[in-house]
Amino acid sequence: MSKLKLKPLGSRLIIKPIVENEVTKAGIILPDTADKGRPVRGEVLAIGPGKTLENGQREKIDLKVGDKILFEKYGADEYKVDNEEFLVIDYEKVVAVIK
Repeated sequence: MSKLKLKPLGSRLIIKPIVENEVTKAGIILPDTADKGRPVRGEVLAIGPGKTLENGQREKIDLKVGDKILFEKYGADEYKVDNEEFLVIDYEKVVAVIK
């Protein structure tokens, strides 16, 4: 991947979706091209500075670039920049960090 040309604002994150092949109970592998709905996993590519709180300080974002996360199914907006697809989500939509 080339240098990221996006810089998130506020408490937004730029995410690269993680799409995995799914195996059915019968052992049939569904490729990532099959329509399985929206992704819910991703890798953090960029983090905004955090939203400004009422006291003038910035919100602390407990993530770092490279973290793999779970997020709400309909919490991300999809964007395409230079033929690469990215998700932009608000920090509040992150459910967990995958260890």
